[in-house]
Amino acid sequence: QVEFVESGGGLVQSGESLRLSCEASKQFFSIATMAWYRQVPGKQREFVAVMASRGPTNYDESVKGRFTISGDYTASTVALQMNNLKPDDTAVYYCNVDGWITDDAGRRTHWGKGTLVAVSS
Repeated sequence: QVEFVESGGGLVQSGESLRLSCEASKQFFSIATMAWYRQVPGKQREFVAVMASRGPTNYDESVKGRFTISGDYTASTVALQMNNLKPDDTAVYYCNVDGWITDDAGRRTHWGKGTLVAVSS
């Protein structure tokens, strides 16, 4: 079993920045993708950004140019730098890691518990 510790959320004003971090409780054997999603209460969880060990980095159109995903596949950590935050960015942000815990385990998707980002106008 692996757990994730997310940090960096908080309350900021429009235009300010935050950096979210997500660290796994144990090192993965191999990671396919690391991503961030967000969810507003009462709405579906939505995609924010993804980085792939063998593919491109992608962002939702609403955050392109403002957010940057980065990570360390060996350390099993992923971060999200969020600049020029807007009130519409207010949500609970979840990290997502898709990979193999051990060399004989199946590929699974893992979620963090979420960290709240609130942006006031």
